[in-house]
Amino acid sequence: MRAHYLQHVPFEGLGSIEPWLENRGYDISYTRFFDAGVLPEVKDIDLLVVMGGPMSVNDERAQPWLVRETAFIRRVIEEDKAVLGICLGAQLIAKAMGGAVFPNPVKEIGWFPIEAVNADDPKVFRFPEKVHVFHWHGETFHLPNGALRIAKSEGCANQAFAIGHKVIGLQFHLETTPLSARALVENCRGELVDGQYIQSQGQILSAPRDRYATANRLMDEVLEHLQGKKQAP
Repeated sequence: MRAHYLQHVPFEGLGSIEPWLENRGYDISYTRFFDAGVLPEVKDIDLLVVMGGPMSVNDERAQPWLVRETAFIRRVIEEDKAVLGICLGAQLIAKAMGGAVFPNPVKEIGWFPIEAVNADDPKVFRFPEKVHVFHWHGETFHLPNGALRIAKSEGCANQAFAIGHKVIGLQFHLETTPLSARALVENCRGELVDGQYIQSQGQILSAPRDRYATANRLMDEVLEHLQGKKQAP
């Protein structure tokens, strides 16, 4: 099996997703849009992971590769491949499938809880009733056609969605490790201003280890779901 990931900036990599893929025997390839940005043949991949980044999906004039990327994501979904989008990646899926992306009323940066939505639907991934996860986003989106919302938060109504059982978009970062959290802070600390849902650098980096572990276990479960494994009741 081959997993391919789309990376937008050097400091937002796979995090905890990488060891999960390696332990299950995936061959891992990538497109780095800050480098050559060469896309694979859709038929050659089994799982597509679309990472985050500080740009907007609407920055197509400044980042013209966004046009190619959005079209590629749509083709992958139409070919019934498994697709996971994280933060910017979720917004790219939404746009690729017809949803508008626009600024959220508030930014969410730091460790804040999400709540499960539509958790009684047996066909979609079920989040815990409430769990703290890592956020770093300022935009949101209308759900694309055929999508089902599966998580929300106080600051953002559409935190996660599913399209069928093979596509999941997450506004938040379950793949976050202490190293990747520090990399985000070091590269984007200018966004750490006063705000209702914006934590300080100290609050972000002092999160207990079990908070990362919980998020990473959830990431594993999301990936298992996309691989076709059923969740425990």
